[in-house]
Formats: sequence, C-alpha cells, structure tokens
Amino acid sequence: MRLLSYDMPDDWNYFLFGDSHIGANLRHDKGFAQMVDMINSSYGGLSHKKNYAIDHGDIIEAITVDDKRYSVFDTRESCVTSQKAMATKELWPIRKKLLAVLDGNHPWKLHKFGPITHEVCDSLDVRFGTWSAKLTFRHKGKLQFKHYATHGNGSISSIADDIERRKLNWRLALKRKLRDMSGDCFLGSMGHTHKIIISPPSEVLYLTNNGKKINQHYGTPTSTGEYIHPDYRWYVNTGSFLKVYGNTLVEDDDVPIEQSKLGSGYAERAMYPPLQIGFCVGMIRNSKLVDVIPEYV
Repeated sequence: MRLLSYDMPDDWNYFLFGDSHIGANLRHDKGFAQMVDMINSSYGGLSHKKNYAIDHGDIIEAITVDDKRYSVFDTRESCVTSQKAMATKELWPIRKKLLAVLDGNHPWKLHKFGPITHEVCDSLDVRFGTWSAKLTFRHKGKLQFKHYATHGNGSISSIADDIERRKLNWRLALKRKLRDMSGDCFLGSMGHTHKIIISPPSEVLYLTNNGKKINQHYGTPTSTGEYIHPDYRWYVNTGSFLKVYGNTLVEDDDVPIEQSKLGSGYAERAMYPPLQIGFCVGMIRNSKLVDVIPEYV
C-alpha cells in the first residue's frame, strides 16, 4: 500500500475507473476514448482543470499464448511489451490528471516480465499506487477526506431471484469487502469485479437519555475523523471496459472467420452475466464528497 497526499481545489470531480484490459479483442475502445474525452472536458459545471482521476488497475489484458484463457478471438495483441506501449499511449492524454494507477491481477500474473504497471507509470510520470493506496485530500491545509482505493479481489455476486434484491446484496458485499480496510476513509473503492456499484452513506436514528427523558438523534455522514462509522461512508465498485460478447453473425452471414473475429471470449465461456460498461465520478463541492455518479459508455 502507498500513502499519497494531494492539495486539491475546493470544488473538483473525481473520475474512478479501471479494468481497461488494453490488448483484449473485446475491450471497448470507443467507451474508453469517450471517458478520456470527458476527463479533458468540462464536467458537472466545472472546468476540465478541476477533473482528476485514479485508475484501479488491470490496465492491460496480459494474457499470453501459454495462458489457458488465450485464444485468437480473445486477444488483439498478445505481446506484453506492445500492450504496455498501448497502455502508455491511451493514458497519455490524461496523465496530468491521473493521481495514481493501481496494479491488477492481470499484469501481476506476468511479474516474470517485470513490474508492468509500475513501468507504465514511470513512462507517464504518474504515481504508482501498488495494489492498494490511501489518498489524503486537503484544500489549503484543511482535510477534505481520505480515500482507500484497491484493485480488489474475489467476486461480488448474489443468487437472489429479484433484481432489486441482487443489487442490494451487491452493495452489502462491496461494503463488507471495504469497510474494515481503513477506518478513517470516507470513500472506499475497488475494481476487479467489472461491476458498477455505488453504496452511499446512510443516516442512522439512535436514542439517548439525560436521566429524565429519551431523546432521538440522527447520525449523519461525516467525511473526516479518526474513525468514520461504516454506515457513514461511500463505497464504489468502478466498472470496466471489457465486454462479455463480441461480434455476432447471423446464421446466413458469409464472412471469412479471420475478418469476422467470430468467437467466444473467456467471459462468455465462463457464463459471466452481462455488465454495463463504464466508470464512476465523485462530485466534490465545497471540499465535501457530495455524490458519486455512474457513467455508462
């Protein structure tokens, strides 16, 4: 883990993204380009100069020909050095807005080639966040909030039949993964699962007494403190840019297979459910994180 500190504006936007999987054939290139354009444009009523971002890792696909998941349909570019160059090129337009780039299980699996994510960060002159980073944000010396960011691990799933119950279970599972990792962080986020999940703080009603009568109070979210109650924090799963399904041909299409790239990716073969492609944006206003917005591409 790295401990990172930043001096920030009073009002700013915080782009939370990851799992770009550069080099994968099913990677959503246009969606990633759209996000880059948004980061370099005005957003939420603020100038592009107030936009900042953090990449939650898996910047490249990192699946080589000796990997059991490899196929000519999955991988557009199987050379690791080429994927690193592609990642550097695609992140270059937002390098001055990137606060950190985290590692991920895909490049980590190829550690025999060296510290892939770290080397891309060096090329971009961007801070390498390791697997997890704790970011502290201040404005004119005053603490705004702290952020625990990690690539993540494991899955977030639910067997509930009702979609609303599944979404609730996803939020609870995300909170369970992140709540104990850093007690003074108002925001916790992770990538890895390719889901976009946002769990906002809650108000909690509690009772006290002064010896004569019972009084009711609301515990409200606070962004700073030595310990912030888990119910008073934001939790975010940052989505991805990897599609489950690629090109589809109808039965009577007569297209050479090398042109169609017709095939099934490892996500489809594993029966992963379809997921919305995108990322999230935190809205910091008057030095407070007031909202997190999902953006689908």
